[in-house]
Amino acid sequence: MVQYDVIVVGAGNAAFAAAVSARENGARRVLVLEKAPVELRGGNTHYSGAAFRIAFNSPEDLRPLVPDAEKHHPGFFANVVPYPAELFWSDLRKVTENRTDERLAGILIGKSYETVRWMRDIGIKMEPAEMLGAIKFGGKIKFLSGAVIRALGEGVGLSRMWFAIAEARQVEVRYQTRAVRLLQDKSGRVNGVLAQGPGGFGEIRGKAVVLACGGYESNPEWRARYLGRPWDLAKVRGTAFNTGDGLNMAFEVGAAPYGQYTGLHSTPIDAAAPAFGDRRLTDKTNRLTYAYSVMINNRGQRFANEGEDFNMLTYAKMGQIILAQPGGVAYQIFDSKVTELLEPRYQTAKPCVADTLEGLIRLLPVDQEQALATLHAYHAALQGGEFNPLIKDGLRTKGLPVDKTNWAQRIDTPPFYAYPVTGGVTFTFGGVLVNDDAQVMSVAYTPIRGLYACGEMVGGLFHYNYPGGSGLVSGSVFGRIAGANAARAAKTTKPASKRRGSAGGRASRRRR
Repeated sequence: MVQYDVIVVGAGNAAFAAAVSARENGARRVLVLEKAPVELRGGNTHYSGAAFRIAFNSPEDLRPLVPDAEKHHPGFFANVVPYPAELFWSDLRKVTENRTDERLAGILIGKSYETVRWMRDIGIKMEPAEMLGAIKFGGKIKFLSGAVIRALGEGVGLSRMWFAIAEARQVEVRYQTRAVRLLQDKSGRVNGVLAQGPGGFGEIRGKAVVLACGGYESNPEWRARYLGRPWDLAKVRGTAFNTGDGLNMAFEVGAAPYGQYTGLHSTPIDAAAPAFGDRRLTDKTNRLTYAYSVMINNRGQRFANEGEDFNMLTYAKMGQIILAQPGGVAYQIFDSKVTELLEPRYQTAKPCVADTLEGLIRLLPVDQEQALATLHAYHAALQGGEFNPLIKDGLRTKGLPVDKTNWAQRIDTPPFYAYPVTGGVTFTFGGVLVNDDAQVMSVAYTPIRGLYACGEMVGGLFHYNYPGGSGLVSGSVFGRIAGANAARAAKTTKPASKRRGSAGGRASRRRR
């Protein structure tokens, strides 16, 4: 029987950070198990915008990451605002309502820059995140704080680069192979997985296992269990293969659940998006320029503060708010004063268009009289001021049931546009408890030897909301840690064939 040093379950960003890190730290045989077929590989990473939120003290810190940025983005380094660790901490605490695990957050923030620098050094090419992290207005461009760098080619490019880097480092990848159960020896140490592949079931032995196979966002039964209605019917922005397998396997060997199981990253997306992510469009179904809109639901009512903050700090909860509306649908209404501010992803949509605001409302399947009354009340509540999307301009309404606190101005310049949107599930926040070495902790709060986790599997970082670009960085940070420590553990572990017995192996044979 082939003995691997490290087995990584999953094939997204976190998984390959773990696999490559394991190879760098002395693991000779590393295996990646990809549940999907080759044409659907890559997990949620493929569907992401691939932005990286990192702490940095000076724009010059970004030059090693994007040395050619000025060629395509003149003045890039002059336009970037530093994002020190203190500001990262502030944003993370704010969006999670002070519930982020301080220990895990300290690792994420403290290692964010060095990990992304490591990724660049091993071959992940990067570019300014203009589409995701910048605003153009009045001949000026402003890069928003934190998430100003992304992988070249977005998620598609990031996934492709990881597979190439892993292949160059002789990491083995098996497709259409689902890890079903963790194997353990008599001492309780994890020493492999029972997997189901094209040829059926089989045991794969390894000295350490890294779980990097996502949350439960693609499992409607689990969404109903933890999130309730209407989440069982929600559309999934990414892969169809993240069904909670890793969590289930971890729980079977006594892992401690951790984090907010009723929380998730949920983005406003095109209401006509498919049930699961579109491999061609990837994240292009996102609709994130709602800050300059007025949003109404089917009852013709506003229901959210569209201008609470910049979208990178609100979009991951806005999808939840939209899906909670009647029918799970809302309409983002814009006039022509702001259409130049719409992110390019809106070009993939088919909006309703009219020359008058009343005419636009008459095209929508909403309570039209209530919608017109809502817009009239909105206009009457405007406080005035100068619109400036480059800052939180304080342009607001006053006295409404839900006030808009920034970027509130009249909708009065034709033509008028309405984009139907719903809430799309990206990933879930509940996971397992890990220690500083990314070891999975048991319900007795001791490490489960031989078992590590990273990516969406790590619980405790995000609650209620999420700062854009921090998920991929978390996956990379904890993936790198998990891979390194799994490799070190493998060096001190005897091969399974030399150990007396294998409780997990005998049990799995009896079941088959």
